[in-house]
Amino acid sequence: MLYYLFEYLEKFDVPGAGMFQYISFRSAFTIITSLIISTIFGKRIIDFLRKQQIGEEIRDLGLEGQMSKKGTPTMGGVIILGSIVIPTLLFADILNIYVILMLITTVWLGAIGFVDDYIKTFRKNKEGLAGKFKIIGQVGLGLIVGITLYMSDDVVVREKVNSEIQISETNNSKEDIVKWTDVKSTKTTIPFFKNNEFDYEYLVGFLGKYKKGVAWFVFVIVVIIIVTAVSNGANLTDGLDGLTTGTSAIIGATLGVLAYLGGNVIYADYLNIMYIPNSGELVVFISAFIGSTIGFLWYNSFPAQVFMGDTGSLSLGGIIAVFAIIIRKELLIPVLCGIFLVENLSVVMQVSYFKYTKRKFGEGKRIFLMSPLHHHYQKKGYPEPKIVMRFMIVGILLAVITIVTLKIR
Repeated sequence: MLYYLFEYLEKFDVPGAGMFQYISFRSAFTIITSLIISTIFGKRIIDFLRKQQIGEEIRDLGLEGQMSKKGTPTMGGVIILGSIVIPTLLFADILNIYVILMLITTVWLGAIGFVDDYIKTFRKNKEGLAGKFKIIGQVGLGLIVGITLYMSDDVVVREKVNSEIQISETNNSKEDIVKWTDVKSTKTTIPFFKNNEFDYEYLVGFLGKYKKGVAWFVFVIVVIIIVTAVSNGANLTDGLDGLTTGTSAIIGATLGVLAYLGGNVIYADYLNIMYIPNSGELVVFISAFIGSTIGFLWYNSFPAQVFMGDTGSLSLGGIIAVFAIIIRKELLIPVLCGIFLVENLSVVMQVSYFKYTKRKFGEGKRIFLMSPLHHHYQKKGYPEPKIVMRFMIVGILLAVITIVTLKIR
């Protein structure tokens, strides 16, 4: 909203109004605003949750220090949602199609998580929202995102048509003239390859003239799978104080760098990466995301004064997934979100192996002492803060590797 206000004031030569045209300026203010909301107003929300006795119900899993968390306020994800949505509405171009999609993602998955937390807390049902309804919600969001990216005329990729050398008449020097064109494309970025653009059309090339339409269908299916997998991965990771929050902040900062580079024609051309017009506005949104997670970490770090619940974890995972898809970096998710991936895989492996050994030998066996993976290390006697810190160090390493893929091909 302030973006349009200062855009209007710039017409009257109001001093400083032009600063709001710079993404870097608005991103800085977005982070500051998000931090203020999540820290100052977050404290009041935590006090309200405590007064309403909205505390976490803890199942005794035999983990050290687990029962001391009983009664800690949950549903703190509303702090994250508020400190993302409000600064974005204030400082971003809210008519930008990509910003609209990110706001829908935040509210949509936040609402699903809120319903789940509400059932657990107020209905005293530890199972929460039935898994099938969560999946339906995640699939629904995937459809909205995928179909919007397919149908919206504002979603394009700008590609080089050719590069011509012209002789300047003034100083007889050669000038390289680059021509660009905007196209609807199913291309994405594939890491560690020199020609690092992968087109979903390659998967259905045998269909001839029908391949373009089918490629978009494949793309929508991929979007649904990624949104579901990453949001559930973030949900599973949310088992230790500050783990999901800190990891998400690292991932968000990395996505912000990728969005800024891919949304700037000069950097995109220099790095030979895909240029997506108007996607640079997403840097403002991800700044709110970073500010909200860091601000929430103020209260969520060990020992946690509040838990985000599914309200926060589902929305954080979904935001990361949709953001990566929009900037065409979804194939980097296994690297960047390696923590979420490993946590997901640890559960799948544990459950699958247990069922297999029980069916074959009559007694179920386990690969890990407990899943998700962070609980395995708890069972081995590692202090909770040490596990969180080491997971975050790994997260930073994965973030660096992700950035380095821009040059390593």
